[in-house]
Amino acid sequence: MTTRLVVIGGDAAGMSAASQARRRRPADDLAIVAFERGQHVSYSACGIPYLVAGDVASPDDLVARRPADFARMDIDLRLASTVVGIDVDRRSVLVRGPDGEYREPFDQLVIATGGVPARPDVPGALSLGIHGVQTLEDGIRLLGYLDRHAPKRAVVVGGGYIGLEMAEAMLKHGLEVTLVDGAEQPMRTLDPDMGGLIADALRAEGVTLRLGERLEGFASHAGRVTAVHTSGGEIPADLVILGLGTRPGSDLARAAGIDIGQTGGIRTDRRMRTSADGVWAAGDCVETLHLVSQRPVAIALGTHANKQGRAVGINIGGGYATFPGVVGTAVSKLCNTEVARTGLSTAEAAAAGFSSFGVVTESTTRAGYFPGARKIKTKIIAERTTGRLLGAQIVGEEGAAKRIDALAVALWHGMTVEEMTSLDLSYAPPFAPVWDPVLIAARKAAEALGSFS
Repeated sequence: MTTRLVVIGGDAAGMSAASQARRRRPADDLAIVAFERGQHVSYSACGIPYLVAGDVASPDDLVARRPADFARMDIDLRLASTVVGIDVDRRSVLVRGPDGEYREPFDQLVIATGGVPARPDVPGALSLGIHGVQTLEDGIRLLGYLDRHAPKRAVVVGGGYIGLEMAEAMLKHGLEVTLVDGAEQPMRTLDPDMGGLIADALRAEGVTLRLGERLEGFASHAGRVTAVHTSGGEIPADLVILGLGTRPGSDLARAAGIDIGQTGGIRTDRRMRTSADGVWAAGDCVETLHLVSQRPVAIALGTHANKQGRAVGINIGGGYATFPGVVGTAVSKLCNTEVARTGLSTAEAAAAGFSSFGVVTESTTRAGYFPGARKIKTKIIAERTTGRLLGAQIVGEEGAAKRIDALAVALWHGMTVEEMTSLDLSYAPPFAPVWDPVLIAARKAAEALGSFS
């Protein structure tokens, strides 16, 4: 008898799960139906700011697979179809599609409902000209608004990764840009000394910073936004971009009685099984384990979503796969300034019960005498008693940020800063000084550790 698999969500996690399951089980053994509320599937959400900036020429360039590709795989993909209810007992989902509501039965279910963008509950929040950038449709609408209305002044609300990327995109369109954040620094996932470097970079690019200001509302005329009101006053605006983060899209699962974790994400085991029999979850809607703090976290990243979806598909397909957790690695840039982090910040380390210390080192991305060498600052956070690496942060110019990967691998394997000093990292003048910035940072941390004994 054919097993029926239903997938809720047509982006990274959901379609990775569907594709992997199909590779392992043919259509006469496993029928797959996938529902996507939008018009696009399997696209790079992380590429949307670069589409808006003009670095990516077309929305089509962000799409990895199209509906016809899934049709050839015997995956029944239904667009503009929103799942509005899950009945675990009746083994069916309630779907609101182009032709009305109907029920779709399932034997196995994958919940890949993604994240829900934070939207401010303040006066004027529904005015025209206020945009989020979560979906590809959002990016296309924003490009259309820029073309139709030719705004001159943009306000970006939120100083995280999306805020940085969208500030750069607006600068590339020639707009005056103001960035508003309730925190005293942008990139609050960094320590203040490193976040301060990002603030300096924003100002150097011409961005006006309004830090430590609370969003209070929006003014509008004829339904279109004209200003942003904060606790620090009014900011004129022809365009507002929201970068306030997301929360796990777990409402459907919660309503179905599926266990939700303390982060608000769906709780799963290492194989991505939920508390309901035959129901799996993956992507931004789930919570996962932070391997350093050993605490649950909800981190919305396409890398995690693809890996989790792949594990789900392998397991449904009859194999065995797990997703062990994350160390919190992320990277972004603002014009010529690159920023990266992995593991715990100093504040996060303290909250997790670690006694930690940090060291900041300065170096260059290439041999200092080689053309194109750029500055790089690296911060290492380590446990005071053992020297175990707990986290790292990098701010620098071209060639800086991807060095975070070496630190993430060291973190994944629980290395101490002393052990890291012997890492056999590559060297040639066009790529690194003889002492790579990672090795310099590890060496300085090891020296600092010795002073505590």
